[in-house]
Amino acid sequence: MDRHIGSHFNVPDGSFLVSTLISTAIFLTFMDRFLLPTYQRLLNRTLTPLQRVGIGHVLNIIGMAASAIVEAKRINVARSQNIAGNMAVPMWLVGPLAIVGIGETFHFPGKVSLYYQEFPKSLRSTSTSMISMLVALGYYLSTTLIGLVRRVTKWLPDDINEGRLDNVFWLLVVIGVINFGYYLTCSVMYKYKSIMDDDEKCAEVHDEYQLK
Repeated sequence: MDRHIGSHFNVPDGSFLVSTLISTAIFLTFMDRFLLPTYQRLLNRTLTPLQRVGIGHVLNIIGMAASAIVEAKRINVARSQNIAGNMAVPMWLVGPLAIVGIGETFHFPGKVSLYYQEFPKSLRSTSTSMISMLVALGYYLSTTLIGLVRRVTKWLPDDINEGRLDNVFWLLVVIGVINFGYYLTCSVMYKYKSIMDDDEKCAEVHDEYQLK
């Protein structure tokens, strides 16, 4: 891809992931100050932690699908012109990364809220710190997945113009859809502990009032 911005600046390859962090920071402020208050004002309710995590799952899937489409376009350009291609990185690559960053805006705060709300007080700090451990585990699993893909398929050769990186992204889309289906099943079956506690307290007060 063409990594130039202007005539003198060439964006380093490894710095593009920063766009995910930037989009997360920007949209987190937008969501906290505008999106969630507007949603609450219009519908008279807030997004639950499980709903936030679910939205994060969907946006991650969309981000991977967008990456697959962009990569398919890049391969066609590279092979037709026999060069790296003239696709501008800021126009094509930053978009899918930004979608993933917005997904993290819903995903990780939703997890923190869920763990802090539902775990016992003695385990709240431990439960929230588990998020970082799960992210680290995810990086190890992704490395294993890439190694498996390279061993079984020819999608990831040393020269990516000869491979099918778009198929790798589509594979991640399929895994994400399966994971989201499992998540929906667990979410439907889950009952919030805090809500159950409030219902039990209301029932106790009601029974006590009837006895009096």
